[in-house]
Amino acid sequence: MEEEMFEATEMLQYKQLDYGRLLSACFLLQTLVLSKTVNKTMGKLQTETQDSKVIRPQPGICVKTSSETGNEKVFINICQSNSVPPPPELTREELVQLLQSEDPSGYRVPMSLGEPHTEVDNNSQGCTVYDVIINQDFFQRCQKDPLFQHFVILVSLEGLENKYSLELNRDWKVLKNRKFLGSVSEQNIRTKSRPVIQELQPKEISTACAKRPEFSLFLEPPTGHPEYLIAEIKLPGVSSSRSLVLDVGEDQLVLTALPSLYHLDVFHAFFIDQENSVAQYNKSTQVLTVTMPVVSSASSSY
Repeated sequence: MEEEMFEATEMLQYKQLDYGRLLSACFLLQTLVLSKTVNKTMGKLQTETQDSKVIRPQPGICVKTSSETGNEKVFINICQSNSVPPPPELTREELVQLLQSEDPSGYRVPMSLGEPHTEVDNNSQGCTVYDVIINQDFFQRCQKDPLFQHFVILVSLEGLENKYSLELNRDWKVLKNRKFLGSVSEQNIRTKSRPVIQELQPKEISTACAKRPEFSLFLEPPTGHPEYLIAEIKLPGVSSSRSLVLDVGEDQLVLTALPSLYHLDVFHAFFIDQENSVAQYNKSTQVLTVTMPVVSSASSSY
């Protein structure tokens, strides 16, 4: 049995994978998480790599809410930086239609969700603070329209809930005369993708004539808390993994077999560990197996 092994890591191109499905009783949104922040307040230093850079965002607004469990005070600093790409252009009318639609999953808001850090509020009491960074121009747009501001706060809440398994109160308050709680911390954002199988320019990838391959998803173990989500994808006619481009997101799997042979784009109900996901292509059976460690269920926070 001949097998080819490659590491399944996320590709971050202009049409990027979102790293967290935002589940809401009213609507479904998708948010792109650009970084995993290490704050100086936690005693760790930011370091740049070839595929990332350290940025210091500008203050924006400070939102006060609380955790549903324990009713502990939580503050969210929504910051701004042009180092974070903007979402697609959206008019107010289009936003209203988006929120009223049955499946508004096509609109994605790039943002960086920082690690929690402890600060002291005006009553000299300890509280938990999260820093969220969005594009500066989009932030200014949100400041001019209460509907857009409400939208970006809700997206930020749901993004933090999904990333850190939180339950946050929807009865929030935007603080007046305070743009930030604590100090503005640096964040390390990813700026370049690492090639999955081979490096391709976006113009080289065409899925217009590609077929959707047969595939199956199953859990291991099949009962109880799953440790792995396993995808088996049948790719008849594919002779080598060199023609495959695989993108693994937190809750999304995208596969393209070149040239325009197969294309698969599927969401699943679990948050997985992209960095430790592994794909294996069996040339004899022409089946690609993607093994993804499960972090949590997408609905575990609700």
